[in-house]
Amino acid sequence: MSWKLEGSYFETCSCDVVCPCTASLALGATHERCRVTLVFNVKDGQVDGTDVSGLTVAAVADTPKVMSEGNWRLGVFIDAAASDEQAEKLGGVFSGALGGPMAALGPLVGETLGVKRAPIEVQESGLRHSIRIGDAIDFEIEDVVPFGVETGEPARLTGIFHPAGSELTVAHATRSRIDAFGIQYDGKAAFSTSHFAWAA
Repeated sequence: MSWKLEGSYFETCSCDVVCPCTASLALGATHERCRVTLVFNVKDGQVDGTDVSGLTVAAVADTPKVMSEGNWRLGVFIDAAASDEQAEKLGGVFSGALGGPMAALGPLVGETLGVKRAPIEVQESGLRHSIRIGDAIDFEIEDVVPFGVETGEPARLTGIFHPAGSELTVAHATRSRIDAFGIQYDGKAAFSTSHFAWAA
């Protein structure tokens, strides 16, 4: 079985800007726990011959202060626009069952909170990105352009271990309401990337 996914990625978490966990899962979060929403907006992709382009998947996690210690609680949203076949294929990728980056994170997950289907809206406009998932999640993040950078290019974190890739753009939440799978928080820190690419 082979698959590939490409698209954009957004996250917001309960840490203060900039999230220590993204620099390394072995660093402690700002607060006693890390609560994070990971959104994968698949613009082009197929899983075992099934086209999954134009669909979005999001994971919501609640983890101990030091994420590398494991015992994560994790729930997944799959785009309501997906057919049953598409949802099944995407579920295989995002559960880690089909290999890839999520398989690498699998050993850290101690409790699976389930998979839900929900309408997912993603809007991308320059430095601003907003995500709405049913009535459970509504957040907007803005990429951070450092003071004095005349090019307008946002700050980036490089050389990291992260499912979306080794380079992410630093952002911050301008609006945040997360209440899903029993996990509630107001996001502050955020990251984005205009392009993630997975294949297995």
